[in-house]
Amino acid sequence: MENSLLSLLIWLPIFSSVLVIFIGNNHANTARWASIIISVLVFMMSLSLYTGFDSSTHLMQFVERTSWISQFNIHYHIGIDGISMPLIILTTFSTILVIVAGWEVITKRCAHYMAAFLMMEGLIIGVFSSLDAILFYAFWEASLIPMLLIIGIWGGGNRVYASIKFFLYTFLGSVFMLVSLIYMYNKGGSFSILDMHNLELSFAEQSYIFWAFFIAFSVKVPMFPVHTWLPDAHVQAPTGGSVILAAIMLKMGGYGFFRFSLPITPDASLEFSEIIIVLSLIAIVYIGFVALVQRDMKKLIAYSSISHMGFVTLGVFILFLVYKSSAIEGALLGLEGAMVQMISHGFISAAMFLVVGVLYDRLHSREISTYGGVINSMPKFTGFAVLFAMANAGLPGTSGFVGEFMVILGAIQANIWYGVLAASTLIIGAAYTLWMVKRVFWGAVTNPVVATLKDINAREFSILAILAVAVLAMGLYPQSVIELIHTSIEHLLHQALTSKL
Repeated sequence: MENSLLSLLIWLPIFSSVLVIFIGNNHANTARWASIIISVLVFMMSLSLYTGFDSSTHLMQFVERTSWISQFNIHYHIGIDGISMPLIILTTFSTILVIVAGWEVITKRCAHYMAAFLMMEGLIIGVFSSLDAILFYAFWEASLIPMLLIIGIWGGGNRVYASIKFFLYTFLGSVFMLVSLIYMYNKGGSFSILDMHNLELSFAEQSYIFWAFFIAFSVKVPMFPVHTWLPDAHVQAPTGGSVILAAIMLKMGGYGFFRFSLPITPDASLEFSEIIIVLSLIAIVYIGFVALVQRDMKKLIAYSSISHMGFVTLGVFILFLVYKSSAIEGALLGLEGAMVQMISHGFISAAMFLVVGVLYDRLHSREISTYGGVINSMPKFTGFAVLFAMANAGLPGTSGFVGEFMVILGAIQANIWYGVLAASTLIIGAAYTLWMVKRVFWGAVTNPVVATLKDINAREFSILAILAVAVLAMGLYPQSVIELIHTSIEHLLHQALTSKL
């Protein structure tokens, strides 16, 4: 079982999605139940990765390798370490949430909707577990297709524009990555990602490869200034699409920096690190101010996501400046903080979009001005919403504080002003989050329809309660995650600081 566990996690949801399509939209309830059973089964299986994982080694575990395209030395080669394993569990966890969230809401082509998320689950697990570059690229690009359909079919009024913009941005960025992978194959004779880590490259070669990777991964994160597709995609996507987009798909970009940029191009990463740090700080501060002026709740949370993901890229590249000026512990702090931030943002962004989804299902409006005094008619829901809003603002005791605090501590060791700028998000984030909470949940009821709203039902309560537990558990005891990733991050840091010249 252990030897084929990763393959099961990848292919079971993919093949099951085909089964759900064959069940058909005329049997929507059967499709719903089949989807939830499969997603829960995949999640339970993914927990075996956690229980069977040895966190004391950086070596790949649960490895499977068979020849795929022998003429080009391409293998079906998968495995996980402490960087990829938490992201796989986050993927399987989030898939359950979106299927339950769309249970009653999605009535149009319900079977196809559920199948798209199952398909995407398998493909994204493939991204996080691939150890062959072509296999990685195949999963990376294929994962765009279900999301394109989710936005384009079940999205809002401007869904076609948003879905095509999403696809073109992310697809064209990845073309540069493919060119660099083929170049490294021609030089080293292998598509194995682990072999590429050890490939000898000149500084010029590293520079070209670094920027090729950067284009692909920065669009996915997304970093400033290639972030403009994200607000459009979020606003038009159905709630489930927004949850997976923010909680999982953005993490693929961060994961790319961890798995490819740092170990393959360490010297170029060092050389260009300050450029990436500046872009990350612009995302954290400037995009935070952009979020402050939004009138649409989904747009506000979308811009908030870009700002919070800026901490991931800041934590990744600040390590070079920290290492120059202090001990290796500071560099490790930034890198681990970036990883913790990715996982935490997965929980919080999912929760925030689900909160907006609950309101949208009732009033079919995302405009902040439509609401006011929601606490009077939906007190239980407001309790959850305020908790997640506080986590989004980085309140200590929630997961939103941990990763950002670690990255800020690392940034201060590199340059006090970098730390100050990064820390400003605690003020800006609180400003736009509290601005939204005040106008939506507090105050007098200005819209008479708000007074008639029914509080969350058992289905909605269970989804938000599970996420609340995750946000608080990680915020109060982050050590459980840090211990899991520590050895793999430490090895990555060693790779990033070891010159190939």
